[in-house]
Amino acid sequence: MSAPTALHGVIRKLIRSAGPMPVWRYMQLCLTHPQYGYYISRDPLGREGDFTTAPEVSQMFGELIGLWAASVWRAMGSPQQLRLIELGPGRGTMMADALRAVRVLPPMYQAISVHLVEINPVLREKQRQTLTGVRNVNWHYSLDEVPPGPSIVLANEYFDVLPIHQMVKRDTGWHERTVEIDDDGYLSFGHAPEPTPRFDILLPALARAAPPGAIFEWRPDNAIMNLARRTRDDRGAALIIDYGHLRSDAGDTLQAIAKHSFADPLLNPGQSDLTAHVDFQALARGAQDAGARVHGPVTQGEFLKALGIEARAQTLTAKATPEVASDVAGALQRLVGTGQGSMGTLFKVLGVADPALGALVGFGEEPTERARP
Repeated sequence: MSAPTALHGVIRKLIRSAGPMPVWRYMQLCLTHPQYGYYISRDPLGREGDFTTAPEVSQMFGELIGLWAASVWRAMGSPQQLRLIELGPGRGTMMADALRAVRVLPPMYQAISVHLVEINPVLREKQRQTLTGVRNVNWHYSLDEVPPGPSIVLANEYFDVLPIHQMVKRDTGWHERTVEIDDDGYLSFGHAPEPTPRFDILLPALARAAPPGAIFEWRPDNAIMNLARRTRDDRGAALIIDYGHLRSDAGDTLQAIAKHSFADPLLNPGQSDLTAHVDFQALARGAQDAGARVHGPVTQGEFLKALGIEARAQTLTAKATPEVASDVAGALQRLVGTGQGSMGTLFKVLGVADPALGALVGFGEEPTERARP
């Protein structure tokens, strides 16, 4: 076993002084502790990192997102100023590819100011390098810092790292799941001694019949409702792409990823990525409660195919070398395929928009060219 991390010591002290901590607090500390948090001081992406996101797989992904944004801009009435916002933009790869695609529409490209919501100084510098030559790029620590105005928000693999609450069903009811110190001195999972009163009435239908020992996960609605209110108030739209499930149900999806492999989430806190599946039914409900219209969710494979990724792949391979053609075919399979290691069905796509925009492309809807005069 590796030596305890610095954050491990911090967490142990907190537990010894205040008692077992809820899973959400443990996850929050592991990811965003101001000194030792996983997302504070490293570049976790790529072969040398811990995981690879869709924009790093192929330029096709970001290019199609850019074309989607262009269709939304037209539906918004082609405003002369547009805030193109990305939450958790990684190395800036998706934004760079999207902007390259948008250049074919000069009026839109000239209207754009780029806003990147990023807390990691290492990744901010990578984004700055990736977007060299792009004018009017701004960085923010939260969506609330972005000035109001017509906006399109992109969130690829953003919601999965927002801390989750976990509840454990016991014979006495649903108890908050916690992280504590066991008799051998190691971090372990436990649960609050008293059940949460009347928690069962908040459960979705599928989870109400869960057996003792089952775990139910949930995230507070504040993030999705804040995003939805922005799309409603700014006459814009948001695109959420993440891995998760279409219907709310019981199940433990908390996981740690390190060096592209699964790890124990309680070992080496701060040194691995902690995530949990996104509940898209809950996201849709929260967005609707905030007054936005939801589109989808659909699978990533369905969405990218609707945007024309197969035709784009054919264009890229038409005059390519055999090696490049093979790479493009492999990337296409990974982005839209259904086999092991592919993202096509595991990842889902949800649109959130001002109801006045009407239908949006990519969701099996007929696009509305212009929503308002």
